[in-house]
Amino acid sequence: MTTSLPTHPLDALADAVPRPLWLDLHDAPEPTPTLTADTTADLVIVGGGYTGLWAALQAKEADPTLDVVLLDADLCGRAASGRNGGFCASSLTHGITNGVERFAAEMPELEAHGLANLDAIEAAVATYGIDCDFRRSGELDVATAPWQLAELERSAALAGALGHDVRMLSAVETRAQVDSPTYLGALEMPRAVAMLDPVGLAHGLRRACSALGVRIHEWTPAQRLSTERGTVVVHTPYGRVRAARALLATNAFPPLLRRLRNYVFPVYDYVLATEPLTPAQLASIGWTNRQGIGDGANQFHYYRLTADNRILWGGYDAVYYYGGPVRAELTVRQETFGTLARHFFATFPQLEDVRFSHRWGGVIDACSRFCPFVGTALGGKVAYAAGFTGLGVGATRFVAGVALDKLYGRYTDRSRLALMNTMPLPLPPEPLRWAGVQLTRWSLQRADAQQGRRNLWLRTLDRMGLGFDS
Repeated sequence: MTTSLPTHPLDALADAVPRPLWLDLHDAPEPTPTLTADTTADLVIVGGGYTGLWAALQAKEADPTLDVVLLDADLCGRAASGRNGGFCASSLTHGITNGVERFAAEMPELEAHGLANLDAIEAAVATYGIDCDFRRSGELDVATAPWQLAELERSAALAGALGHDVRMLSAVETRAQVDSPTYLGALEMPRAVAMLDPVGLAHGLRRACSALGVRIHEWTPAQRLSTERGTVVVHTPYGRVRAARALLATNAFPPLLRRLRNYVFPVYDYVLATEPLTPAQLASIGWTNRQGIGDGANQFHYYRLTADNRILWGGYDAVYYYGGPVRAELTVRQETFGTLARHFFATFPQLEDVRFSHRWGGVIDACSRFCPFVGTALGGKVAYAAGFTGLGVGATRFVAGVALDKLYGRYTDRSRLALMNTMPLPLPPEPLRWAGVQLTRWSLQRADAQQGRRNLWLRTLDRMGLGFDS
């Protein structure tokens, strides 16, 4: 970005509290009881984020008599599901370009499934009265450098061929929608993405599950899995759950199945939120359609308006720490917050007097193909879903449904997809894993500075099927 910066981008962070905005917008629900004794169930779900909650809801919708127990180590929705930007996308493959690179033959089906899944989420929000500010506002992918325009044109052609409502905008047309001097054009997809309040969705799904009879135990970490006389046993500090089947939805957290450690690695993403904009400040940028926005760089930013007219601004850095730890203190990173603040004021110099109210981070379950996978273990009695790589708000519902299909032996259109029957390439051990991630981050940053030209390392990853632009 070449626009001159204001003199005080870091001063604007002085009063920002280090916690997710979304949690401050909601009263915390009363925790459900910790599991303190042994119990039995038809199905036990480990993890109370979106994947686990959607799985529990769909399991009860399919069979109201099913006895479902859900365990969460904290409170439902307080990890990645309560820390994201609230972009609920139809894509199941982390974008059309990534999908075409890996699953070209079934992309028409995948995109149709993705749009139907987004419709189903919208319907569930209405059916269960979930107050999450769900808005089918669409998304703008903006170009902030000339080389990005060609990439957006390619994406537009692919999206149009797959049946999406899509339009390319000139710089003037883009700035008429959202005014930034950095915008050179945009790809508009008005139906493929919804904006929502992530914690509002998590709380609403939790209430819906409870109303259908799901037994939720919070502050109940699952410590290990075993089998006993044909059942799956989930061990917790004060009790065990014996169930006919289990579904693991722990995503970036250390998995109960050792095999998954070779496929998922935790990456930290960081976010800022401004104070509510005044009417004059909001008028200076427009944004009347309130769509989500992402830029076309390899290290991209994503941003959106909240219900109370704050700008949520995140992305750019995707940080992997050596050994893949998942710890609360890693969700605060001052260096990245400063970088994000500088980039914010470069994008919207007319907002030079805006201050940030919140700064936070969250952990993402990344995998080598950058989109989710599903599998089974222990003779088909255990299913797992992971690898969403930061685009799970919408995809979790679909993938949870596939995991249930596999657990219960249902051969459906969604469960037969190659996407849902293949695994990403396994990751190398440390220190090669850390070195590979750092080299990739450096190479992506260099590509952004050199008109998108990918160096030998990135071209090698592309040939190996490991390339991606974020």
